[in-house]
Amino acid sequence: MLFDTHTHLNAEQFDEDLEEVINRAMEAGMEKMVVVGFDRPTITRAMELVEQYDFIYASVGWHPVDAIDMTDEDLNWIESLAIHPKVVAIGEMGLDYHWDKSPKDIQKEVFRKQIHLAKKVKLPIIIHNREATADIVEILKTEGASEVGGIMHCYGGSVETAMECIDMNFYISLGGTVTFKNARKPKEAAAAIPLDKLLIETDCPYLAPTPYRGKRNEPSYVKFVAEEIAAIKGISFEEVAAKTTENAKKLFGIK
Repeated sequence: MLFDTHTHLNAEQFDEDLEEVINRAMEAGMEKMVVVGFDRPTITRAMELVEQYDFIYASVGWHPVDAIDMTDEDLNWIESLAIHPKVVAIGEMGLDYHWDKSPKDIQKEVFRKQIHLAKKVKLPIIIHNREATADIVEILKTEGASEVGGIMHCYGGSVETAMECIDMNFYISLGGTVTFKNARKPKEAAAAIPLDKLLIETDCPYLAPTPYRGKRNEPSYVKFVAEEIAAIKGISFEEVAAKTTENAKKLFGIK
């Protein structure tokens, strides 16, 4: 059974055919999924989905690109949602230096505030990192994020940084990029990182794996991520699926 640890089924790309997308995921062997909310509309939709489907859980947080828009009221709202039994993480949060909507100092402040919140509510965190690795690692260390741990989402960094994050109680999550022909770093991470520290995800509707690269991604495609990791490690697909599902349940406190 598969566990897609990072989906955006709350995105408008799924408005027309969500039921069909979910059915295909079930047919592909999906056991559970986490829908990630990262602003007011997507968090609201994520919370609707967890009420509709037994096997869907939510993570709630604020995306670094939109950090400049987050208010104290938003943070308090996220805290109030964290007590829901199907909210299993805080995030996605982190730093994104690719887009320049939110100044770096504001991104860092919002990131720190969410780590503090996660420690308060005792939930793991989901990290978004784009072109900001050194600053993210520093903040995770200085803010004691190892207390709650979490996920380095859609990992594309070095093996060395991955091991540093594992030492801070984080799992490394690989997505569709690991299936891309020239994706050297995700493939190196898949090879080097112990299976008990790996998770799988789609980040759908984004980053569809080969053979669907460039098209809308969906949870059923997470099997291609598991297959690629199995091929790289020289182990069975079933072993990857079982262990990454076990890892996700352990991290999120799901039975």
